[in-house]
Amino acid sequence: MSDRTIALDDRLYEYVQKTWLREPPVLSRLREETTKIGDAASMQISPEQGQLMATLIELMGARRVIEVGTFTGYSAIAMALALPPDGKLITCETNPMFATMAGEFFEEAGVAGKIDLRLGPAMETLEALQAGGSANTFDAAFLDADKENYRAYYERLLRLIRPGGLLMIDNVLWDGLVADPSAQHPSTIEIRALNEKLRDDERVTLALTVIGDGLTLARKRG
Repeated sequence: MSDRTIALDDRLYEYVQKTWLREPPVLSRLREETTKIGDAASMQISPEQGQLMATLIELMGARRVIEVGTFTGYSAIAMALALPPDGKLITCETNPMFATMAGEFFEEAGVAGKIDLRLGPAMETLEALQAGGSANTFDAAFLDADKENYRAYYERLLRLIRPGGLLMIDNVLWDGLVADPSAQHPSTIEIRALNEKLRDDERVTLALTVIGDGLTLARKRG
């Protein structure tokens, strides 16, 4: 028994992956290809996080999902695979190279028909969706984009998901820097500010999963 979350050393992490991870081959290959990008590969979510998110999508019976931050497509594919055949996922990306790579893997995974990739500033896409009548229509959302706009993305995504919908926010522990008062980089400051905002936001029911770099689960109240 333990009164706090157990730390994962390399041996235990390897056991976790061997015992619980069910990763489709296409996602395993995508992770391998993403490592070839260089330092940016660190933006890839962990496979166990992708599996958790897919499970949540399935548990909700979600049909409409929106994502801010496609990167090379791992999270979008993981969620799209959990959607029903007529499910739809809109994902936003600003980098053409990442978008191209993601699109190729959407095809390979057989989910291209479920995914609408919007290339361009995510804020514009979110505002256009709201203006077009999509407020309160998405079942779930995933936020994993430029950290300095996290609070702005949060507000827009909260308007787009329905009451009872789920907003998942990545990197909320930020490699531990959120707990370091001396860490004052703008991204760290913004994540810390969003965490504090969420703590006090009565519009959502809140939980933290200590997986990957920290994943916040915020359920929009009715």
